[in-house]
Amino acid sequence: MSKVCEVTGKRPKVGRKYTIRGIAKKKKGIGLKITGKTKRRFIPNIMTKRFWFEEENRFIRLKLSANAIRIINKKGLSTVVREMRKNGAKI
Repeated sequence: MSKVCEVTGKRPKVGRKYTIRGIAKKKKGIGLKITGKTKRRFIPNIMTKRFWFEEENRFIRLKLSANAIRIINKKGLSTVVREMRKNGAKI
């Protein structure tokens, strides 16, 4: 299952995790030193949600991020679906 939001297009991003050791300078130490860098993924909060689409009298199943659910609550489902179809999404 791809982790891409159908409304906002959010997808996993690549970043790094830093391993540090030492005592911070503000605690009278020598400072924090980076001892290792590891690649990691920042994964968006994607969930499958089912909405009742009043205009077509049927349920619509969408893969959405938490941000997209807030957008649907704000704009309304019919507006968001209209914008998605205009951009070429098949719903």
